[in-house]
Amino acid sequence: MRFEDRRDAGRRLGERVRERATELEWPDPVVLALPRGGVPVGAEVARALDAPLDVLVVRKIGLPGQPEVGIGAIAGEAPPLFDQRALEMLGITPDELGADVARERTELHRREALYRRGSPAPDLRGRAVVLVDDGLATGLTARAAVRLLRGEEPERLVLAVPVGDRRTTAELRAEVDDLVCLSQPGDFRAVGLWYEDFDQVSDDEVLQVLAGLATPTRLRPARHR
Repeated sequence: MRFEDRRDAGRRLGERVRERATELEWPDPVVLALPRGGVPVGAEVARALDAPLDVLVVRKIGLPGQPEVGIGAIAGEAPPLFDQRALEMLGITPDELGADVARERTELHRREALYRRGSPAPDLRGRAVVLVDDGLATGLTARAAVRLLRGEEPERLVLAVPVGDRRTTAELRAEVDDLVCLSQPGDFRAVGLWYEDFDQVSDDEVLQVLAGLATPTRLRPARHR
């Protein structure tokens, strides 16, 4: 299965998610997209569910000198999640990545401030939370997001993606209440290979999508802890 672009993928994913939501009677759903690539996909899922859209900013921790190679991820203020096998193979300790983690944490805060524009994060307790991305490769960022969201006490935690690596999808299925993945090709290799158009999503596009779908009256503010 190939997709024209992220919006096409989101529309098709939204149909499947809506069917699942109706069948299982998900309570008060809210869609959280992983920026940037997950936002156009999440927008279509939110439309299909007639649910509000918000973002959950997660940052990849890259291999020193090769930042495109992910060996960890951070979400919120939670400790970094590392691929321990990769660290052992490379002979790297978490302490050696401290500067990289700090830099990505700063970028995470910058993006949260940019995308939210002062609006509070939604209260997720007792709701069906649908976490959306444009695909699953290593699954590090999705796993970091899922573990953070568990602490927010949702009634149901759902991970929804158009395409994913089979092994990664199987591993993550054990960490959520439901996982919706339209395609798990045997020759997966990379998320972008399953899209005709996989251009980078800009901050401006993210802001435009959020402005159209994040309806403040339907998002309950986060409770004070």
